[in-house]
Amino acid sequence: MKWINGHHELKKLKLFFLVTGLVVAISAIKVFVHWMQFEFVTLSTLLTSAIGGAIFIIGFLLSGVLSDYKESERLPADIRVALEAIHDDAVGFAEKCPNFKVGPLRTILGNILIVLQRGLGHEGAHKDLRPAILEIDKLTPMIAQMDILGMPANFIVRLRGQQDQLRRCVFRIYHIQSMQFVPSVYILVKTLVAAIVLLLLFLETEGSPGTALIFGFISYMFVYALYLIETLEQPFRKDHDSLDDVSLFLLREFGDKLDGYKDENLANRPVAGP
Repeated sequence: MKWINGHHELKKLKLFFLVTGLVVAISAIKVFVHWMQFEFVTLSTLLTSAIGGAIFIIGFLLSGVLSDYKESERLPADIRVALEAIHDDAVGFAEKCPNFKVGPLRTILGNILIVLQRGLGHEGAHKDLRPAILEIDKLTPMIAQMDILGMPANFIVRLRGQQDQLRRCVFRIYHIQSMQFVPSVYILVKTLVAAIVLLLLFLETEGSPGTALIFGFISYMFVYALYLIETLEQPFRKDHDSLDDVSLFLLREFGDKLDGYKDENLANRPVAGP
């Protein structure tokens, strides 16, 4: 348990260690530039204005990316609600209509979870959700079968509504994972960060520890913001050793619930005699 908690904390600090290493390398270059007397940029109000403008643009981009990230955090819960509703309505109908077998529907629901998590992993480049859409489409004949077997019309409408909610959530995840928020602004931010760091590298300084700390702090702020934007642009990054991705534990728990029904059916199956 202690090892798990320690690993959990290390995953939290992964981006911090990565950015800190880059800042240390940049600081070493700054020391070399100062030692070789290559500094030629003088501190002026123009430089401070440029830094302030860069901070504003980065804040604008972060606000847009964070809005998509916050929306993404709600999507697993919406998917879980839709899956639970479809499953419960099907189980209730199967109890009243023995001709309807709920097993195939559970298989489809389980396959939706499998291909969804696979598409959001390394195997699917974190955005291959077309197989998940195809699995959701397989619910259509199951709903049609329940309609033929006599399920009330209001329940059929409810099931089709839950299927549409599944499609809506998966399509939204597909779009967020595939599209970049204002690509031109992202390119602008990357060039601004590179320009600011270069200006700071060749800025005339005294070479004192205080100026070194200020240089390190400003570089850390810009580089960390750049990596943070890149990380948050794809909220679902399964198989990454990071805690910044949106958790799918609600869907995994539903998958465990479906597996429990399979185990229960196997336990209740009669054993063949000798």
